[in-house]
Amino acid sequence: MTQPGVPSSATVLAALPVAVLLIDEVGSVARANAAAELLLNLSERSMLGIDLARIFDLPADYLERRDGHGFAAFDIEVATARGQRLRIDLIETLLVDHPGWRILAMHDAPTTRRRAQSGERSSGARAAIGAAAMLAHEIKNPLSGIRGAAQLLETGGSGDRELTRLITTEVDRIAALIDRMQDFTDTRPLRAETANIYPLLDHARRVARAGFARDIPIEDRFDPSLPPVLVDRDAFLQVMLNLLKNAAEALRDVPAARITLATAYRHGMSVRPAPGRPKLPLPIEILVIDNGPGAPPDIAEHLFEPFVSSKPDGQGLGLPLVDKLVGDMGGIIQYAREGEPQATVLRLLLPRGDA
Repeated sequence: MTQPGVPSSATVLAALPVAVLLIDEVGSVARANAAAELLLNLSERSMLGIDLARIFDLPADYLERRDGHGFAAFDIEVATARGQRLRIDLIETLLVDHPGWRILAMHDAPTTRRRAQSGERSSGARAAIGAAAMLAHEIKNPLSGIRGAAQLLETGGSGDRELTRLITTEVDRIAALIDRMQDFTDTRPLRAETANIYPLLDHARRVARAGFARDIPIEDRFDPSLPPVLVDRDAFLQVMLNLLKNAAEALRDVPAARITLATAYRHGMSVRPAPGRPKLPLPIEILVIDNGPGAPPDIAEHLFEPFVSSKPDGQGLGLPLVDKLVGDMGGIIQYAREGEPQATVLRLLLPRGDA
């Protein structure tokens, strides 16, 4: 009997930060807490009464290794009913007083490692910020003088105009790179405010369709009930244009290329932005999805680090700038390959604005 004032077992189960499924004697889901809904991207209602094997694929040796006392497997990959691939720690415990019933706990351990890497990424980014600031200061002023000299040579009527035009073009290209590095070094606080995200997404899509993504369909899969979001409007537009441009470039040689913009509200989603810092509620999810090949495996874990790029002419500053801007708005960005067939997913998690 529950003592007065003591939370019920159902309340405790719902509040657990670890994903938990209660499985009945025939192997069907009887309960699922909020963390399980979030991890599996399925509601409890949609899972109730469904055989566990239809929720996600169990390890191949699951039946063999069960010894009557439970089961445990660590850092295994499973595919959910919606095609999402997860690497999880899986622990099963039997309910002694209820023969055949068991509790399945799942922990997304790689997420913890990714978040730890995010903290490491920040320290590496700080070093790159210092280097970029120094380069911007030391190089941009001399470049201005070089460009002026090249323009004077061109107006002099000599036969070296073609060469001076080349000098001017190359100097402009280097100056543009320095401008991008200065964006990366800007440490001024952003002006975050409550905003309806959909006009901003529509604007970013129209800009993309008018330019770099003019030949690529950009579909949407929006949650119509999404609440306001806390963002800096200019920074958010810069983030979305960077991500859309990145997706368009990844689809350059892909037949039936397609980009999808999606939104969702993730109840209970909270994330620790760096080790040792408190968790923050980040329920607003915005996805940029493309059906391209994704990043090469050897750099997939380093996409948000400066000067890392899979493109022959890439400078490796686009995604680190996105990471910085999203972080400055109090959110995080994640890269994943998900679905069947697999697609590239860049996932923004942002704070909710005031209603």
